[in-house]
Order: sequence, then C-alpha cells, then structure tokens
Amino acid sequence: MRAPKARAAAVAGILALGLSASGCGATGEARTDHPVPSGDGVLRLGLLLDSTGDSAYLGDAQRAAVVLAVQQANAAGGYAGKPVELLPVQPGQDTGAESRRLAQAGADAVIGPTDSSRAPAAIDVLSKAKVPLISPANTAAGLTSYRSGGFYFRTAAPEGAEGAALVELARRSGAKRIAILHQAGDHGKAEADGASAAARAAGLAESGSAEFTGHSAGAAAAGAKGADAVLVIGQGDGQAILASVADAGVPGSKLLASSGIYGRYGSALANGALDGARALVPGVYPTPEFQADLLEHAPGLNDLTFAGEAYDAASLAILAAGAAKDDGGASIASKLIDVSGGDVPGASSGAREKCTGLPACLAAQAKGAAVDYEGQSGPVAFDEHGDVTTARFMAFTYGADNLPVRDGDVTVAR
Repeated sequence: MRAPKARAAAVAGILALGLSASGCGATGEARTDHPVPSGDGVLRLGLLLDSTGDSAYLGDAQRAAVVLAVQQANAAGGYAGKPVELLPVQPGQDTGAESRRLAQAGADAVIGPTDSSRAPAAIDVLSKAKVPLISPANTAAGLTSYRSGGFYFRTAAPEGAEGAALVELARRSGAKRIAILHQAGDHGKAEADGASAAARAAGLAESGSAEFTGHSAGAAAAGAKGADAVLVIGQGDGQAILASVADAGVPGSKLLASSGIYGRYGSALANGALDGARALVPGVYPTPEFQADLLEHAPGLNDLTFAGEAYDAASLAILAAGAAKDDGGASIASKLIDVSGGDVPGASSGAREKCTGLPACLAAQAKGAAVDYEGQSGPVAFDEHGDVTTARFMAFTYGADNLPVRDGDVTVAR
C-alpha cells in the first residue's frame, strides 16, 4: 500500500491560511521567469524526510532514490565539472525548521516532503529563499492553488486523478451506470469530484452516490446496489468499510476501491467478500533495472514506495540546472517545466529530445540537446501549477481469498 495521503483536516486549515502566506508574487511566476544567474557553481540538493516511526520506511525509499540520482549525475561528470552534493539529511517532524536549515546550508532545490499537510510549512520557507521544492508524494488537491511564487512542484498526481482512474476501470468493465461512495473529508471529496467529472466526460450515468462517515459505508452502499460499478473512496479503516459494503449486498464483482483502502485482507474479511473487486495503487511498478540500482546502494531496502517519484524529482532538478546553465534556485525553477516536457506558454523551449532516466538525459544535454525527461514514475510534463499532467496507477484484482494480484495499469491525462 502506498503511504497515507494528506491528513485532510490539517491540510484544509493550513491551506486556508497559506493562500496569502508566502508573499512571493503571483502563483507560477518562477516557473516561467527568466532570472539572473545566482548560483555559486556547486549544485546542492536537500531532502525533507518527514516520515518517522512506523512510516520511516517511506523515507528510506526516497533517500535511496535521491542518492542514486546524485551518484548517477556525478558518474556523468557532475554539474559544471563539480560533484552534485546531497546535503546531510535529518528526518523529523518540524518541516519548517528543517526547511530553514536546508536553505541556510545552500540548498538549490529540495526534494520532499511526504505528507501533504507538511508541504505548506516547507513552501513558505523555501519560496521566500527562492528554492524550488519538488515533492514525490504530496497528493492534496488544495496544493495546486497554494501560493508558492512558482517554487512548488510535485511528481505525484493530485487526488482527483485517482477518481478518474477508477472511472476508467469501470468503463473498461463495461459499466454504464456507476455509484460513487466517498468517505467524508477533503480527500474523499476531491477524489469523488474527479470521478464524477470523469464519468460525465465518458458518458456514464451516476446514481446512488453518497458520502459516508465512520463505519456507515454499509448504509451508503445500500442505495448503490443498482449500479453496474460501485466506487468506494476512503482513507483508512479499509477493513471496516469494505466489510460494511459487502454486508450491504454489493458483490466484489461490482466493487472498485481507491488506494486509501487497498490492502491484503485475506481472512480479515469473509471468504469471497472481495472476489472480483478491483483496486488502484498510484504509480508504476519499478523496473528490474531500477530496483537493482537502488538495492546496490541500499541493500536493506524492502519497500520502494515513492522511490520512482523521488528519483524523478531529483533527476529533474539536476537536469533543470543543466538546462539553465546555473545552479541558482530561481534558475532551476524556471527550467523544470521545460525539462519535464511540459507545454506552458513562456516555458517551452521548442523541440526537445525524449530520454528515459537521468544518465540518458544527461548524455543528451552534454550533446547540446534540450531534453524531455521520461521518468521511473512515467511521463511528468509539469503544468503551470507544477502538477504532473499524466497520472499512472497500478490495477489489482482480488480473488476469493481477498488477496490482490496486479493485473494491469491505468493512465489518465489531467
């Protein structure tokens, strides 16, 4: 299962305050600006790891991926003939304080944080310091409009994209009428809104949709049994939610579950409760080559959650510095859309050479080419908000044993 997404209540409160917090000018300015070079000739990356305790494994995967990108860059000659530096990493919960430490240490770009609710504190500090922040894991929809002066980007798709991907699964199954059941809160509403919009665009009828709280999913599901497909969007409490939906008479063959309630339930649910159910997990499964590269540098790594997205974030920062021919943070921010393959007025660099992975793109840059980076998490192509424009998901199907087996992928354009 992927990492927990934003703590919705915390995000909502912080975003409400943050709409005017950074004071860095109009949203998107740095992304299309033409700044005066401000670097010192040494490219330094920072890494914000905010997952500790039981969630520390999330930080391990991201650290390994960023270290790999830095090592690959240095094997190719570094930046401007000098090694790319990764500043000392100090995992912790005070994101604002850690962001200040990294800015004071000379970070030119920072990767992280994981938890969306911690992003505003980092954005407020780093945008004032003109240091781009690229998160590999933030999914809160509200961060799209958070004022950063154009210094915030993310290689993970916002929440609404998953709703659209669930609708695509329903469409593939032949469904003509869907019901969307979502857990109360900002996260659930964002995904449900994305699903409703995608259903309308696909010509699917929607009926029986409802919001639920606590363990009331069964009551909501009772009105959805007439639908061809029932989308269940939740964030935690997956076992209780899915048990309630099954008890309400919704068979697994109609069920499509969001990543927030994805899990290996086995005997925790009644035998056959999820038989035929589908579920999504954001991202793509790492290639064998990428896994081998990561494990070579982090032999104890046993979970690759957000590793691809973190690698892409670091790679894009390195490539942006190369494209700008300057390691200053403002210059990096101004070239991230270009090197990601994004198409935004004022940021496009014209013809670009597609390349997959950092070594190939660095080789293309060394020959003078403008690059369009394709990453381990898939195409990136940042938009004017710093969001990815393509979202990829892994699809799983449950058997009678209530265990999921990966059986495909879903890609949706945003």
